[in-house]
Amino acid sequence: MPHRRIVTGLDAAGRSAIILDGAAEMVAWATAETPVDNSGVEDQGGEFYVAMPRGGSKFLMVEIPPAPGELFGPGMHATDTIDYLVVIKGEAVLVTENGETTCHVGDMIVDRGVMHGWRNDGTEPAFLACVMIDAAPVGNGATLK
Repeated sequence: MPHRRIVTGLDAAGRSAIILDGAAEMVAWATAETPVDNSGVEDQGGEFYVAMPRGGSKFLMVEIPPAPGELFGPGMHATDTIDYLVVIKGEAVLVTENGETTCHVGDMIVDRGVMHGWRNDGTEPAFLACVMIDAAPVGNGATLK
């Protein structure tokens, strides 16, 4: 069964926008680079921090509490990463400079380092699984370091 895929990017005016929104094939997105060293036994988990090591990645669960009309966390922001997200529970609104869309359970989001924010207009927390991978800056680059 195809899942919905939402992809951010820059529009012709250089503003963040949702550039794709529709059914996805089995692979929602792919990149050609990222060698990872999987050796070692050290625990690489822990508290969230914004800084992204060059060539690094993060895998996290984001909980967005209900707060109709209010942006979550840092508000509108950009990171020098490509982020792969899946809505696990609830609904979350993805906001860009050029518009917004409500993301539902099972929706896959590919955020490509552009200005964006998240909002939960519902009454229950929203949970999104997220993988962040280091990426070259796009547009004006990261607003969070």
